[in-house]
Amino acid sequence: QVQLVESGGGLVPPGGSLRLSCAASGSIFSFFPMGWYRQAPGKQRELVALITTGSGTTYADSVKGRFTISRDNAKNTVYLQMNGLKPEDTAVYYCNYGTSWGQGTLVTVSS
Repeated sequence: QVQLVESGGGLVPPGGSLRLSCAASGSIFSFFPMGWYRQAPGKQRELVALITTGSGTTYADSVKGRFTISRDNAKNTVYLQMNGLKPEDTAVYYCNYGTSWGQGTLVTVSS
């Protein structure tokens, strides 16, 4: 079982930026895609971005052009750079690897 710990959430005004990090324990980090998901109050969890072992990426339409996912296999870490944040981006953001999930980090976009 891989353990995942997210960090970097917080309160940011509309148009602002945040960078989320997800540190993974274990030695199998590079075998599977890593993903960032989010869940807003009253809504289902949704995929935000995915990165494969070869660094291929997939994004939700709602974040294309604003968010960038990246990974550092040497550090067992995946990142989510979020620019141009909107109030509708407010959610708890979760890191995923296989069947493992982090505890989540809250992102609040508000003036």
